[in-house]
Amino acid sequence: MRRTWAVVIAAALYATGATASAAQASGPAGRGAATITWGPCAEAGLKAQGAECGMLAVPMDHAKPGGKKIQLAISRIKHTVPAAKYQGVILVNPGGPGGAGRSMATLGAHVPKGAGAAYDWIGFDPRGVGASIPKLTCDSDYAGYDRPAYVPVTAAIEKAWHAKTTAYAAACAKAGGELLDHLRTEDTVRDIDLIRSALGADKINFYGFSYGTYLGQVYATLFPERVRRMVLDGVVDPGRVWYRSNLDQDVAFDKAIKVYFAWIAKYDAIYHLGKTAEAVEKLYYRQLGALAAKPAGGVIGPAELTDIFLQPGYYIFGWEETAQAFSAWINKKDPLPLKKVYDENHPQNPGSDNGYAIYLAVQCTDNKWPVDWRRWKKDNWRVHKKAPFETWGNAWYNAPCRHWAADAGRPVEVNGSKTPPVLMLSETLDAATPFSGALEARRRFPRAALVEGVGGTTHAGSLFGNACVDDTIADYLATGALPKRVKANRSDKECAPIAQPSPNAAIAVDKKRLELLVRQ
Repeated sequence: MRRTWAVVIAAALYATGATASAAQASGPAGRGAATITWGPCAEAGLKAQGAECGMLAVPMDHAKPGGKKIQLAISRIKHTVPAAKYQGVILVNPGGPGGAGRSMATLGAHVPKGAGAAYDWIGFDPRGVGASIPKLTCDSDYAGYDRPAYVPVTAAIEKAWHAKTTAYAAACAKAGGELLDHLRTEDTVRDIDLIRSALGADKINFYGFSYGTYLGQVYATLFPERVRRMVLDGVVDPGRVWYRSNLDQDVAFDKAIKVYFAWIAKYDAIYHLGKTAEAVEKLYYRQLGALAAKPAGGVIGPAELTDIFLQPGYYIFGWEETAQAFSAWINKKDPLPLKKVYDENHPQNPGSDNGYAIYLAVQCTDNKWPVDWRRWKKDNWRVHKKAPFETWGNAWYNAPCRHWAADAGRPVEVNGSKTPPVLMLSETLDAATPFSGALEARRRFPRAALVEGVGGTTHAGSLFGNACVDDTIADYLATGALPKRVKANRSDKECAPIAQPSPNAAIAVDKKRLELLVRQ
């Protein structure tokens, strides 16, 4: 499940550890359970909302609860309603895998109608991520400039990517050691249950974005009696983790990027990149060839350009910035705006590959990947023929799994038959988690209701101002009320999608929230 590197920014922004001072246990934790020592948070965003931060020790290997421990970094923003109206703790995961989540404790303030005030909002950096200890990082320069083109049209390109991806897997083997054997989804799910216990809660509420929806599905399968309410936004298909889901993404991203090309063409008077979607698309692909011969500014080659355009494939946020940057290059031969966009989404400071390293560590071991390169080559060329935009970029992004040092397990068979009512959210043309996956998850959770942003391409975009979606979330969190489930294989409620931007119009998007609401 390839991600734009923008979703890793949270790990860099929130890598500073909490300063835990006053020893304050977290309520009546279960007998013999570990507790969290709370203290002030170091991050300005958490401080501003009066959050507390702390660390929780959990077993590295859940099969050996008395063995070696690792530390999870956790945050909490407590409820503000009277005790009689308190609805319990709600854990939030931003996705990835590999997204740092401590900042997500601030999410409750964005729920309409004050419905978030009745909960204690819990953010946490999953094992190996952000301020949790240890933090996995393998090669911070991996996303550097002027990498080989993604599409292996020559044996030299293919050889270069094999060398690059093999070296990254080896670097992670050296850096991760025994931790690599304990980074599957099920490990984090069991961490979530230990957080629940440390908080003294019999049940949890959960809000998951993107990969976080898969965490929620697996938690609900293993611990259905401990689930109260769940919001799952950008729903992962539980039956296709992860090799097949990446091939599904490739087709979906090709559809989503065509929507973006059409939007650019609509505003040709501003961007001057083509009057039709087809013209803009042809220009983009011609530039891949041109940049392979001569990178923009010496740094932005075809791989970098693909990654720049990948962001608009995920969300409508940032559509203008990318179009302006591409226009500056095409019409003025100014490479600096392209470089700026790339740098924003691909930090290369020490430890900046933490999100990517954990992404691989989880996906490579949740389920077995094909080892034989002939299988990868056949599948990706087949998909590339009909969906060329992202197929090979996605393939190389995941290729370290062929050489991963830790053994893969078998994924949990997701079954929501014993789970209380769950709210699921998806836009029709979500590329990162295709809508077919939301329908499959809905099928497995017979008491779930699915809200669809009809025709939209934004991935995991709840609580960004779409009243139809956000008010449904608020009502569910306030009372448990869900849209009535229909007797068909479709969504249960339809909403308009998040609106496409109008160039130069003010868009009320908090950029920090966009960076932190990590979406796979």
